[in-house]
Amino acid sequence: MNFKTIIAMLDSDALDQVENPSDETDFKRILPFILLHFAALSALLVSFSWACVALLALSYFIRMFAITGFYHRYFSHKTFKTTRPVQFFFAFLACASVQRGPLWWASHHRQHHRFSDKEEDAHSPVQRSFWYSHMGWFLTEKHFPTNKKYVRDWMKFKELVFLNRFDWFAPVVYAFSFIVFGKLSSVYFPELGLNAGNSFVWGFIISTLVLYHGTFTINSLAHKYGSRPYETGDQSRNNWFLAMITLGEGWHNNHHHFPNTIHQGFRKRELDITYYILYLMKCLGLVSDFKPLPKNLK
Repeated sequence: MNFKTIIAMLDSDALDQVENPSDETDFKRILPFILLHFAALSALLVSFSWACVALLALSYFIRMFAITGFYHRYFSHKTFKTTRPVQFFFAFLACASVQRGPLWWASHHRQHHRFSDKEEDAHSPVQRSFWYSHMGWFLTEKHFPTNKKYVRDWMKFKELVFLNRFDWFAPVVYAFSFIVFGKLSSVYFPELGLNAGNSFVWGFIISTLVLYHGTFTINSLAHKYGSRPYETGDQSRNNWFLAMITLGEGWHNNHHHFPNTIHQGFRKRELDITYYILYLMKCLGLVSDFKPLPKNLK
């Protein structure tokens, strides 16, 4: 691993000026991603309690919502408005999912919609293999930089630029919080069976891995399996199972038919948990100005 690779891990802007970036897997730079998967085996080395599973589920849920509600519906599509502090808080929480920064995420997603299932679509399973669309695409040097021309509207926020450039910062803080929580829990609530070690392993490592592959299924599976109530010019599909594990994102054909709405589930039977949470936040005055479904949408 050379100096350039190390810098690229710490500063996501480091590869912005690379000429002719490779479309092959960059194994040196993605070493932390690989090691995180092996780190799940550490569950065999720490104590277990059912509180560990609850911690995993809670950590998965809050970060999945931050991704679906904010990385996707807010930063990528601007389907509602919020204040700058709320914007930063959920950008930080989504960044803690270890799925890169808010500008990187939004730029790639906007490009995806512009070229959905065409050659320029970075993660189309129609153009490439299942594994490339699932996770291979973001493991390459080619797709590492943030294409800033797609997110000029967000570049004015210095805190978002910082989060995006140093996208390791939020995950490190988030991971450390589980160590502190586990330690405090072992002192004040020993009956839960939590400690610094198992809280970190289940609340951060395993939860992050489940969150990874739950999120990635929208790229790899939601353009392959499910129903197509709308002709969208791509292969996006509605899939109820994916909607359950991603809090509503599985209604993907709906989304590609009309992406500029707060809704993903268009019908009563299409459960959209992210929307209901955002609606609750609207009632509390945290978000506003929802973009609704068109009245004539069938």
